[in-house]
Amino acid sequence: MEAVSLRWVDTHVHWDASEFELDREQALIRAKQAGVHGCFNPSINVESFAAVNAIAIASQTRSDWPVVLPAYGIHPLYVEQATDADLEALDRQLTAHRPIAVGEIGLDGFTGAPDMVLQRRWFEAQLVLAAKHNLPVLLHVRHAVEEVIHALKRVQGKQQVIPGGIAHAFNGSESQADQLIRMGFQLGFGGSMTYEGSTRIRRLAAQMPLSHIVLETDAPDMAAAWLQRTRNESAELPKIAKIMADLRGISLSELAEATYNNAQKVIASAGLAGLDGARAHLT
Repeated sequence: MEAVSLRWVDTHVHWDASEFELDREQALIRAKQAGVHGCFNPSINVESFAAVNAIAIASQTRSDWPVVLPAYGIHPLYVEQATDADLEALDRQLTAHRPIAVGEIGLDGFTGAPDMVLQRRWFEAQLVLAAKHNLPVLLHVRHAVEEVIHALKRVQGKQQVIPGGIAHAFNGSESQADQLIRMGFQLGFGGSMTYEGSTRIRRLAAQMPLSHIVLETDAPDMAAAWLQRTRNESAELPKIAKIMADLRGISLSELAEATYNNAQKVIASAGLAGLDGARAHLT
């Protein structure tokens, strides 16, 4: 079976990013031609809500584009610019335009990131909104997997039920992966896995249960090895998938079926009836 005949879902891509300003339409067409049938597009701040929503709506009328499903949230690297009014705006957005998830939210432990206490306050406030709206979450977990797990447990310990989601660009330990899986999360793997030097991520990609793995590009970022740090896009997903299939010793078709179904589970946890049902729900 040719790779292009397989169905893929890019579970993390920022189509609204300025890097796509000149050729967004053509890049979306390339993604569909490559076999990408659906994309999850998270926001990074309140200002990006409208653009994310507009691209999702436009995807309804384009059979030559993937279905673009929006997620709304405030990224941990943008919390210093956020206000309480933004949290209220997020609540209204989740009510007016039911998305695939609340995201991209989480914690970032990288040098130069905002104060962790501030990040944690925003993360937990958005987890409470996810529970309120019964939505999964798209987690940012860079250098902060353990802290993210603790925050999830704190919020859920207050009887706030969060229906799982995706740990985007997962880079933690096997123990942390097991904890997230038990909490209902899929693990996202993308371009980082394509570098031969990324031994820990490649080992996780090979060993984690296939029932809890999804694929992503994080385009325009997280470029695969062959892109040599140039702009990434969803059309690269089948090539990224081939790396994972080889690492796991399985066929590309087996990986495509499993990861497509796993993405559908996330859609279902948002109360939407698969990619087609989600498309019809967009307003």
